Amino acid sequence: MIKKLIRQMLAAQTISALTVSVCLLIDNIMIGRFLGENALAAYGLANPVLLIIGALGSTLCAGVQVVCSRTLGKGQQEETNQGYSTALIVATAISLVFLLVVILGRNGIATLLGADSPELLYDTSTYMAGFSIGAPASIGALILVPFLQMAGQSNLLIAAVLGMTVADVGFDLLNALVFHGGMFGMGLASSLSYYVAIIIGGWYFFSSKCVFRFSLKRFRLQKVNELLQGGAPTIVGMAASVVFVFVMNKILLPTGGKTAVAAFAVANTIISACNCISTGSGGVSLTMSGVLYHEEDRTGLNIFLGILLRYSMYLGLAATILLMIFAPACVSLFIPTDGASFQTAVSAVRFMALALTPCCINNALRSSYQGTGRVKLMQMICVVENLLLPAVFSLLLSSIFGLAGTWFYFVLSEVFTLAGTVLYVRIKSQKVPGKAGDLLLLSKEVGVPEKDLLEANIHSMEEVLDYSRQSELFCKSHGQNEKLGLHLALCIEEMGGNILQHGFQENKDNHLSIRLQYKNNQFILRFRDDCKEFNPVQHIPEKGDEKNLGILLALQMSDEARYTYSMNLNNLVLEFFG
Repeated sequence: MIKKLIRQMLAAQTISALTVSVCLLIDNIMIGRFLGENALAAYGLANPVLLIIGALGSTLCAGVQVVCSRTLGKGQQEETNQGYSTALIVATAISLVFLLVVILGRNGIATLLGADSPELLYDTSTYMAGFSIGAPASIGALILVPFLQMAGQSNLLIAAVLGMTVADVGFDLLNALVFHGGMFGMGLASSLSYYVAIIIGGWYFFSSKCVFRFSLKRFRLQKVNELLQGGAPTIVGMAASVVFVFVMNKILLPTGGKTAVAAFAVANTIISACNCISTGSGGVSLTMSGVLYHEEDRTGLNIFLGILLRYSMYLGLAATILLMIFAPACVSLFIPTDGASFQTAVSAVRFMALALTPCCINNALRSSYQGTGRVKLMQMICVVENLLLPAVFSLLLSSIFGLAGTWFYFVLSEVFTLAGTVLYVRIKSQKVPGKAGDLLLLSKEVGVPEKDLLEANIHSMEEVLDYSRQSELFCKSHGQNEKLGLHLALCIEEMGGNILQHGFQENKDNHLSIRLQYKNNQFILRFRDDCKEFNPVQHIPEKGDEKNLGILLALQMSDEARYTYSMNLNNLVLEFFG
C-alpha cells in the first residue's frame, strides 16, 4: 500500500511543484526569444524577488503539511479544519502585503538587485510589478496543493497545473505579438495564469464533497504560530537560495557581464524545472513522514523512506541523463544558437545537471527530518546545502578556473551535503547506517517494541479471522482479561469483513492494513484501506435499521473511535483501555 501511495503522490507532487517554476520557465523562453538579452538579464536580476514569492508560499505549504499531517495522524478533523481556515487567511494577508511592497518599492528593489543602467532598471522593475500582481494566486495555489493531496484530488491538481501552463503560453504570446507590453506584460501574463490555476483547483473547496470546512470563526492565533513554526525550516532553505542567487549574480557580473547573468538565469530556470522531482520527493516525504510519525508507525516509516529514496535516485539519474543529452535543445528554447550566452548556458546546464540525483536524495532526507520533529537538523542542512557550500564553491572555483568552473558549485554542494548528513548520522547513532531507516535517527520512544505490535496486510476473510485469533492471544499475552480480547477480535472481524465485502472492488488492486499495538496500558487498533471513502463513525444506524448494527457494535465496544480520510486512504482508529 505504501509503494502505491508513494507513486501516486510523487507524480502529483512533482507536477504540482511546477506551479511556480513552469511560469518562470515559460517567461524565460518568451523573454529570451522576443525581448532580447537585456530583458533576459533583467529577468535574472528579478529572480530573487520571484523566489521570495515562492518561498512565502512554500513556507505556508510546509507549515500546512506539518500541522495537518500531525492532526490527521491523530484523527483530529476539527483541528485540521482550523489549520485549513487559518492557512487561507494568513496566505491572503501575506500576499497582499507583498504585492503592495513590490509595487510601491519596485525601483529601489531593482537598484538593490544590481540594475545599473536605465534600461535594465526599467525592465527589472516593470517585470517585478507585473509578476507580483499574481502573488495572491501563486501563494494561494501553493497553499491548496497539500489540501488537494490530503483530499485525494491529485487529478484536479494536475489539471490546474496544465491549465496554468496553457494559459501562460497564450498570455505571453498575446503580450509579445499583439499588445507589445514588454517586461510588464510578461510578468502580468504569469499573474493571470496563476489565477487560472487557482480557479481550476479551487472549485473543489466550494463543493459539498470537500472534506475541509472553512470558517472565519475557525481562525486561531495558535494555528498561525504552528504554521509558521512548521514552515520555518522551509523558509530557511528558501531564504538561503534567494541570498545565493543574489550572491551569484554579484559574482557573475564582474566575471562575465550581462552574458553570464543571462546564461545563469537560463540554466537556473532549466535546473529548477527539473528540480521539481526533488521538490516532489520532499513534499511526499514531509507529508507521509509526518502522518506516519504521529501514528507512531515505526515500521511504516522505515519502509516508506527506503522506497522513496530508491525512487528519488532513479528519477534523479533519468533527469541527469536527459539533460546531458538535450542541454543544447533546452537552451535553444531561451537563447538563439548564435546568441552570445548560448554555449555558456549549455555548459552551465550540463555541469549543474550532475547534481540532480544527490539533490533528490537530500531533499527526501531533509523533509523526513522535518516531518519527524528534527527541525534543527533540517535547518542546518538547508543553510549548508543552499547557501554556505554553494557560496564557498562558486567563489573558490570561479577564482581558480574562471567562469567555466563556477557552474560546478551545484554538484559539489549536493555531494558534500549528502556525505555530511550520512557522517552526522554515523556519529549520532554510533553505527554505520546499513539501511534507509537508520538515517531517520528515530528515538526509542517512537512506536513500540516488536512484542507489543501486531500488524498484517489483509486480502481475504480467512486472513481477517486468523488475525482476530492472533489478537486474542496478543491481548492475553499482555495480561488482559478474556473479555477485552474478545472485544478486540469481534471488532477486527466486523470492521475487516465490512471493508472486504463492501470496500474491495473486483478487478481493482485494493489493500487493507490492520495494526494493533499496546502502549501505556492501552490497545490501539488501526484499520487503513484504499477503498472508496466511508466514515463508519458517522454511519450510526437508526432504530429498526439492522444494516450497520455490526459497525455500531464495534464502535460501542471501543473506548474511543476516530476516523480521517486523507491521501485517498480511509483511516479508522479504535482505542481500548486495559
